[in-house]
Amino acid sequence: MNQHAEIAFESIGRSVLKAHGGCLALFADSEGRLTPSARPVDRMCGGAVARCAQSPAFKKLKLGRALRIGFPAGVAAEAILLLKLDRKAEPEDIRRAGAAISGMAAAAETLIVCQGIPKPEEAAFGAMLRSYRFGKHKSGAGRESGHGRLVFVTGRVEVVRARFETLAAVAEGVLMTRDLVNEPANVLTTGEFARRLKTLEPLGVEVTILEERQLESLGMRALLAVGQGSANPSRVGILRWRGGDGKKPLLLVGKGVVFDSGGISLKPAAKMEQMTMDMAGAAVVTGVMRAVAQRRARADVIGIVGLVENMPGSSAQRPGDVVRSLKGDTVEVINTDAEGRLVLADILWHGQSEFSPSAIIDLATLTGAIIVSLGKECAGAFSNDEKFCRRFLSAAAGEGERAWMMPLHDSFDRMLKSRIADMKNVGGRDAGAITAAQFLQRFVKPEIPWIHLDIAGVSLSDRDTELAPAGATGWGVRAVCRLIREHFENRG
Repeated sequence: MNQHAEIAFESIGRSVLKAHGGCLALFADSEGRLTPSARPVDRMCGGAVARCAQSPAFKKLKLGRALRIGFPAGVAAEAILLLKLDRKAEPEDIRRAGAAISGMAAAAETLIVCQGIPKPEEAAFGAMLRSYRFGKHKSGAGRESGHGRLVFVTGRVEVVRARFETLAAVAEGVLMTRDLVNEPANVLTTGEFARRLKTLEPLGVEVTILEERQLESLGMRALLAVGQGSANPSRVGILRWRGGDGKKPLLLVGKGVVFDSGGISLKPAAKMEQMTMDMAGAAVVTGVMRAVAQRRARADVIGIVGLVENMPGSSAQRPGDVVRSLKGDTVEVINTDAEGRLVLADILWHGQSEFSPSAIIDLATLTGAIIVSLGKECAGAFSNDEKFCRRFLSAAAGEGERAWMMPLHDSFDRMLKSRIADMKNVGGRDAGAITAAQFLQRFVKPEIPWIHLDIAGVSLSDRDTELAPAGATGWGVRAVCRLIREHFENRG
């Protein structure tokens, strides 16, 4: 469904480079030295590329950025893109270079002459992520991606292509996540989300959809209470990938509120349209499950997503209602706009009871308070196991997905005390992201390592970023996939 540039790897001669009518992408290092494969093109252009590489403008560029030479003499290309990249560049810089090419390339085919640069597959990964477009609801030319084919010219075609396949699987997971988050709520209903989960079955993912009658029978009354004001039935999706040794799996849990009006505690009208992204946690879980299946990961991973819609209908739950969770604890609903934690409480407990996981990561656009704390630059990470959390933070940093460890402490629990139930669903204005995490911790068995990721600030961007256009970012798919690869896969 998603739109992105076609990525190819080929070995191409100099005569083809000279006659190519689209864009050519070449590379030079921080000192302005052209790669050996770029020098023949420079000679064709009478030294124009080398002069560009020695220019003050090029010297000011950050690694991974580019200058454009329009309609250069001596070749048929409409433009040459000169990328700044050192021979020992970090993967983040290489990906940035690929993204820069994607962002600057025209609709015509672009040849990226990448002999002499490290890990060209990483550049292709960056290009694939940055070339994403979500145009399915536009008419005419607006539906098109606007990107021509991106051909990475290398002498090691088969090696590079094989390495790219693993990265492409992760990229496809990111792009699926973006598609889900970008969809309007009248399209991505709970039923449509469930249907899209089923599309993972041909990849080998076992998909089970629990309908409302089954959820009622199981006792997921906290989750069901969130969706009882909506005409769209609540559902739970369970995704299972059996690629490991059959022992305790990693459990991924995602909040999937397909639209959050706030319920009876109605949100302000301003920017309410953005609440189509309140299912981003479930979208990340879905994208990770696609990626691990597509690359045939040697790991056992289970994803559970709670799919609900929070609407202010005549049957909606009210402030002051008391609901009983699957665990058996009762919750006084102070604010119906603090609904995600009710959804997560039931599916967290179900996942532990059914699958006895080795570790748990939940992802949710849970609180506006985390944006007050960390802005839109970092996700908030809360955990009962510092070693596990540090491993995740390292994986996230390695993927350029920033997260920051936030505190958990028993002293915050007093803020959740209720006069009439076991707990309240909110603890007041102070420390809102922390008390939300403290609420969730009550539904995690203390012996199981657990991380809660509040991704409210990082799931949607109102501007282009290095690896994504404005809109859904897909934050978290790369970090969780890397964590799985480094710490949960069988090495045999």
